[in-house]
Amino acid sequence: MTTIRLSAAPSILSVVAAGVLLAGCSASVTVGSSTPKMSADKLATLVAEKLADTTGRPKPDITCPEDLVGKAGTTTRCTLTADDGSTLGVTVEVTSVDGDQINFDIKADDTASPAPN
Repeated sequence: MTTIRLSAAPSILSVVAAGVLLAGCSASVTVGSSTPKMSADKLATLVAEKLADTTGRPKPDITCPEDLVGKAGTTTRCTLTADDGSTLGVTVEVTSVDGDQINFDIKADDTASPAPN
């Protein structure tokens, strides 16, 4: 995954922190049970791509701690980390599931956390 250039880090955090809400994101997943799941890695990649498309910046470094369960209303928290170490929380919420397709919204927190000292 491509990381943010140092010069772009404050800009992307500012743009994302301004309340980016991405609706209508979706992805298909392999169904091994009656409830589809998307791997944490695939989710992180999709979130990074959507944020990059929205902000016009390179794909940010996104990590998601758990797989996304394909059940409407399910949420998970991912983290955007800038080159300077500052972070921004990103909430992913499943809006609907159509077969093996999980549709979700992405909402970034309003403020970033500074880099640890």
